[in-house]
Amino acid sequence: MQKPRIIFVTGTDTGVGKTLFTGLLFLHLRSCGIRTLAMKPFSSGDRGDAKTLLALQAGEVRLPEINPHHFRAPLAPLVAARKEKRSVRLAEAVADIRKLSRRCQVLLVEGAGGLMAPLGEGYTVADLIRRFDCEVVVVAGNRLGVINHTLLTVGALQDVEVKRIVVALMDRAGREESCRSNGRILAEMLGPVGVIGVRYLGKGALKMRALKKNAEKIKKTLARFVGRP
Repeated sequence: MQKPRIIFVTGTDTGVGKTLFTGLLFLHLRSCGIRTLAMKPFSSGDRGDAKTLLALQAGEVRLPEINPHHFRAPLAPLVAARKEKRSVRLAEAVADIRKLSRRCQVLLVEGAGGLMAPLGEGYTVADLIRRFDCEVVVVAGNRLGVINHTLLTVGALQDVEVKRIVVALMDRAGREESCRSNGRILAEMLGPVGVIGVRYLGKGALKMRALKKNAEKIKKTLARFVGRP
C-alpha cells in the first residue's frame, strides 16, 4: 500500500487564509480523483475553521477526528489548555494525524496560528511538523511585512530539516503598494522555495458554494501546489 502523502498547511500568522487555502486545495485534489481528507488537530475559541472542513467532508469524517483538540478560550492552544487544566502530549497529536492519514491518499493538516505557536507542554507547530516526512505550504497574506514574516517562517522550517516547502501568497482586498513587489522579492530571496500567488477571492470565499466555484476558477494555480515534488 502506498504511503499517504501529508501536506501540512501552516501560516506566517493567524488569520492569513490557512482554512481558505486548505479548503481550496482539498476540493482541487478531490476533483482530480485523489482520495483526500483534511483535519485541524488544534483549535481555540471559535471552532468555525474545523466546521468548514467538516462541511467539506460531510458524512465521511466526524468533527472529533477533524479537530480532536479544541479549547474554549481564544488563546494559543497551550495557554487555552492550561486554563482548562488539560494537556495534549506531542505523541498523542502525532497519533491523531497518523490515524486519519491511513484512510486516504492525501491528508491536509491545517495548523493553528503560526509555526512557533505553542501547542502543548514543550512543543510547537514546528515540532509537530518535524515528526512527519511531509510537505509544507506556508500561507502568507500579501501585505506590508509579509517578506519578513515569510522568511522567518521558511527559515524555521529549514532549521527542522523540512525540505519540501512552498509559499502560498494570498492576495487581499485593497492591495497596498508593497503587494506588487512582495512576490518577486520573496522569490528572489527564497531561491528554490516556490512562491505561488493566489488571487483575492472575495469576502465570502469560505462559504461552501463560493469555495467550490473558486476552486474551479483557480484550478491551474492549485495544480501548481499539487505538482511540486
